[in-house]
Amino acid sequence: MKPIRTFAGACALALPLLFPAAVAGQSAGEVPEAVWSNPDGSVHIRSYSCDGKLCGRVTWANEEAKRDAREGGTESLVGTNLFRNFTQQPSGAWEGEVFVPDLGKRFSGTIRFEGDTLSAEGCAALGIICKSQRWTRVE
Repeated sequence: MKPIRTFAGACALALPLLFPAAVAGQSAGEVPEAVWSNPDGSVHIRSYSCDGKLCGRVTWANEEAKRDAREGGTESLVGTNLFRNFTQQPSGAWEGEVFVPDLGKRFSGTIRFEGDTLSAEGCAALGIICKSQRWTRVE
């Protein structure tokens, strides 16, 4: 095996470690715009760029999800941003705020894109209590 003799060569080898999103087909800093379904198919969101950050707005919800949101104080679930102000981190993950409509509360959260899967995690109580979901791309 030959030693790496150039700075450019070393950088090329380090790129996948520094920016894994670029290797997975998404440029670092690029907001993936798609429609995603939650695990039970009751809610769809569209991920989109909002002032250079990542947001996710509800585009469709079944009646049970709408009722649960109303009981939590969110009158209109469709049109509500569940993901807000997410910024991409050097690891490729996105960090921001998750809104849980049936609780009417916001939590810190992390999103990771893995092909046709969006993995979202939200934490409360200083990161002690966390919940995660895997959303699937529908568009």
